[in-house]
Amino acid sequence: MDSKNLEAGFWRRHRRLKWFLGISAVAFAVFAAALLLLARHAEPLMRARIVQALEDHFHAHVELDGFHIALRDGLRAEGKGLRIWQPVESEGMTESENEEPPAIGKPLIQIEEFQFHAPLKYDSGKPIRISTVQLKGLVIDIPPRRQFERGFPSDVGANRTRATQPKDASSRPPRPAQPRLITFIVESLDCKNSLLTLETDKPGKLPMVFDIAHLKLTGVQPNEPITYEAELTNPRPTGTIHTHGTIGPWNVPDPGNTSLSGDYRFEHADLGDFKGIAGILSSDGHYQGTLRNLTVDGETSTPDFQLDRFKTPVPLYTRFHALVDGTNGDTRLDPVDALLDHSHFEVRGQVVRATAMQDGALVARGHDIQLNLDIDGGRSEDFLRLVTQTGVPFLTGTMNMKGKLHIPPSTDPVQDRLELNGAFSLDEVRFTTAKVQDRVSELSMRGLGNAKDARTNDSSGVRSAMKGVFRMANGTISLPSLEYTVPGAIVNLKGTYGLDSGAISFEGTAKMEATVSQMVGGWKGFLLKPVDRFFKKDGAGTLVPIHINGTRDNPQFGVDFDRLKNTTPQRPDEKQ
Repeated sequence: MDSKNLEAGFWRRHRRLKWFLGISAVAFAVFAAALLLLARHAEPLMRARIVQALEDHFHAHVELDGFHIALRDGLRAEGKGLRIWQPVESEGMTESENEEPPAIGKPLIQIEEFQFHAPLKYDSGKPIRISTVQLKGLVIDIPPRRQFERGFPSDVGANRTRATQPKDASSRPPRPAQPRLITFIVESLDCKNSLLTLETDKPGKLPMVFDIAHLKLTGVQPNEPITYEAELTNPRPTGTIHTHGTIGPWNVPDPGNTSLSGDYRFEHADLGDFKGIAGILSSDGHYQGTLRNLTVDGETSTPDFQLDRFKTPVPLYTRFHALVDGTNGDTRLDPVDALLDHSHFEVRGQVVRATAMQDGALVARGHDIQLNLDIDGGRSEDFLRLVTQTGVPFLTGTMNMKGKLHIPPSTDPVQDRLELNGAFSLDEVRFTTAKVQDRVSELSMRGLGNAKDARTNDSSGVRSAMKGVFRMANGTISLPSLEYTVPGAIVNLKGTYGLDSGAISFEGTAKMEATVSQMVGGWKGFLLKPVDRFFKKDGAGTLVPIHINGTRDNPQFGVDFDRLKNTTPQRPDEKQ
């Protein structure tokens, strides 16, 4: 018997099975068609519900370019081109009853694409629960505060006036409740490639822009704070910020006033992005406040902080309390407790985003830094090591200083635009160059009248001190008043010191306790006793004008004989 006869015999014996399979096939086709029809009818319904929910929450005009659903392993939905404009209603303003809210200006929120999956289960009166909504291309643009204070965005005021009418808030009729056949509960949002912009109303300043590589929001409920985790790319200095905390509830009248708090970790920030300095910074801390005004408490660590010109790394650690204006990045530091190697100092002041203009043209964008510095009991070698190429400072000692630091915005390296003015004192000073320290020792011994000890060149026990006022600018330290003391002598100087070249140029006077004959000693000193009276002045045994020239490593000391002639008192028989 051939196969065709066998097949025909099988179906004759199982006619019921044949009918069952046929009916099943038809039923499946009808069911598939019904699902397809349901999906087509559900799309506009769900699209309208999404738009309505967003408009109710933000009190704003909402647009959604496209929305599609598919019945595949549950309910899958995706949308494109979602835009939410700034709130229409505000204090003293209300929407016109007969006109649509205007879609003018820049949207408050834009989403390039979104998609979500939900179980294919619907219970009447119960919301559809969505575990995660995935967002791509989220852009949030927070306008400046003044736009909300006036009730509408300034760039669309003329158009918004036609759609709004002044109205007392207490006399507004309540909105009629809209029927909600379908409601949703979103448990979390997962965002990729997001951008947050905080506009500023200060002329000449750019808005703050945060590039957010990944953002996850959980606990998304109306009128409740939302928990977030985010990874941001900081533009300058380049580095990655990991942060988590809570945001909200969303402030509809003024989004910039939305509450924000959390903790952050800033890693691998390259300070080389700022011309003139270098080092890899890391920081962690806590912040709280609003999107516009944050209080930040944190710590930073830069184990290899250095100036490009000298490339001598010195560890720098700070603990700070800062007030940040999120609209423009302006920061007030109050205070910063810093530790440079082993030296503690305190900083207070502000860092303001600014521009540099020249002949009416923009030449640089950056920060205008104005700080007050207070160093109490620091080590001078920790600070001086930053401005040496060998890592060996030219002197050591205990340092106290109060000064004002100003770094204006410019394309020049930091050390070329840095201005520092103040007063300082150094105690227990020792010079690291043997030649200089030997001359200091000799000056002390001769100033005390110990000419014999001066010839031994034993400088190990001699300590000196300095105090004065200074100004550092353009790589040069100017000292209009410097007092240098060693046992037996007081030296008053004024002049300049070049940070790059180490060039020294000072002049002043040396005031010794001993007379000239005592400083020379021996038989030569005995012969010089008649001239002692010519150098005695102002209660000093010897007062002579001096100069110091040369370089840090090879200084040249000398008596200024031209000035000596003008300051030496005349003998009685020389007077006219």
